[in-house]
Amino acid sequence: MATKQRLLELFVLGVPSYRQRFLSDTSAASRERFYRLLRACCAQVEQLREPFEGAVELDETTFGGARKGKRGWGAAGKVIVFGLIKRNGRVKALPIPAHDRVSVMREIEAHTREGALYYTDEWQAYATLKLRGEHVMIRKEKGRPVGREHINGIEGFWSYAKNWLYPYRGVPREYFHLYLAEVCYRFNHRDENLKPLLLKLLKQTSIQELGPTLVRKA
Repeated sequence: MATKQRLLELFVLGVPSYRQRFLSDTSAASRERFYRLLRACCAQVEQLREPFEGAVELDETTFGGARKGKRGWGAAGKVIVFGLIKRNGRVKALPIPAHDRVSVMREIEAHTREGALYYTDEWQAYATLKLRGEHVMIRKEKGRPVGREHINGIEGFWSYAKNWLYPYRGVPREYFHLYLAEVCYRFNHRDENLKPLLLKLLKQTSIQELGPTLVRKA
């Protein structure tokens, strides 16, 4: 139990498993399994979060290390991620299979309530949002929003997430959703002590419950 407590403390501090080889008497495989379990607990909480209503910002980005060859949405090795943030509130971020209207609308319908006020960029995939609620499209010039409207909340989260995940280069694709869920959980509880929250999750969650969450098919 003392070993798990120590590993939990290191996880909360954001110390990757590979940096603990001289600090722990556990094997690398054991540390990775424990960290994966913690991330799966975070993922389960995030999956059960209620759909957003009110003012919601939407955006998409890619995660993955720099590679030679094609850049942008079709770059090899990149994971496309769709994000939603409630203004001055919580965030959701999910890997999507393609950068297209079908993929983003599926997540919007699942994670927001009809009648919401949507803030997006000018991507045409968002054009039908006016059928679901109010829609404010942010126009940009030289990367900056024109006027007072913005999507600074979700763009700020992308910066937060990428900075947090930077030490974890080479995350296996089938586990990326767990790392992403961990970042969402940390962001959504950024003003709280994570150690008691995660300890409670570990005690009340069974491995059987987490089975479908642990691995996502590539």
